[in-house]
Amino acid sequence: MPRALRVSAAAFALFLVTACNSASTGGSTSTSVRGVTADTIKVGGIVSMTTASGYSKKDTDLGARARYDRANAEGGINGRKIEYLGAEDDGQDPARNLAAARKLVQQDKVFAVSPMSSVTFAGADFLDTQKVPTVGWGTLPSFCGPAHLYGFNGCLVPTPGGTLNQTWPEGLAAVLGGARGKSVALIAGDNDAGKFGIRTFTQGFKAAGFQVAYAKAVVPATSMPSDWSAYTKEILRSGPGGRAPDAVVSVMQTPYNIGLFTSLKRSGYKGVISDPTDYDPGLLAKDATKQALDGVHVLLQFQPFEADTPAMRRFKDDIKKASGGTEVPLNMHMLTGYMSADLFLSIAAKAGKDLTVESFQKAADGFSDTGTLVGDRALPKGKKESFGCGALVRLKNGRYEVAVPFTCYPPIPFG
Repeated sequence: MPRALRVSAAAFALFLVTACNSASTGGSTSTSVRGVTADTIKVGGIVSMTTASGYSKKDTDLGARARYDRANAEGGINGRKIEYLGAEDDGQDPARNLAAARKLVQQDKVFAVSPMSSVTFAGADFLDTQKVPTVGWGTLPSFCGPAHLYGFNGCLVPTPGGTLNQTWPEGLAAVLGGARGKSVALIAGDNDAGKFGIRTFTQGFKAAGFQVAYAKAVVPATSMPSDWSAYTKEILRSGPGGRAPDAVVSVMQTPYNIGLFTSLKRSGYKGVISDPTDYDPGLLAKDATKQALDGVHVLLQFQPFEADTPAMRRFKDDIKKASGGTEVPLNMHMLTGYMSADLFLSIAAKAGKDLTVESFQKAADGFSDTGTLVGDRALPKGKKESFGCGALVRLKNGRYEVAVPFTCYPPIPFG
């Protein structure tokens, strides 16, 4: 054999040995999929851990970690363990949100971002363009349509041609003994999210049979009012004949709600008060907060923690394990992270052993399951509408109780 040919043969043999050794280790795979090795899937999160108002979604990270821990304890996803890097804090700032997205993709090389929970999603276009599967709370328009972004309970922001979730109007109608002849006041922050919320909930409450007596996005979004009396007086005179409305619905975060609700109660308001954020036993540590929220009906888009179901028992057990075996007060942010991780894991499992962005997307197209903590899930339905389920809980004497059980309501066309 000529010498050159012998060298080439030896080199080829060495190449085969090296390739086989590389494929058999956890450090690389035969593919070049970002964030995926032979035995791991790298995932990160983006969460508003800190904000100017003090409101925090930090427990979203704990919820996600709890779900990933269980997946790993059960053997991972098709033989791969989840390498969860934790969540980046965007401070509820658009620039930091985009920076967090860029860091996770360009520096940390994640396959997916899950959870993503913030009131801003400046990194949405970047993540979608980079083909990064991203799962979060679908309260923002970015979760409604882009190919690689998914809301864990579907799209909660109605889009033209889509539908409107009726959980809140129908739930409050049940509390009030029906919507006929009842009036409601809607108030939100003076920002894009608040204005859109007022528009959508106005349509939803009218469709349920309510008279919408007041609907304004007027509260400064960047500086919380120190005096709520002007807002309170206007609301209390907005009902039929200048009377107080039967219900006041706030589409704002906890610090704002505490101020508004305290002012309403001091003014003698006896009607129903409701919001979508204040389901958190940790809020009850302070007497002033507990008094402000007492009697408030909180909208949930998942099974209440008080529900005794297999899925809820498993969730509680997972959170306890992730907390080092200690009981911790549960809150909605934990479940946001948990269910974001759960949807990602469910789709990834369906994608099979050959996990790529393309196989993940193919698995998502036509994905469905039933009986989860957010009800029945289906894609691509979830790209245009929510999964339509929810409940109302009421804070009474320092404890939450189920006011309206977890129910799935037929959506209405959004127009």
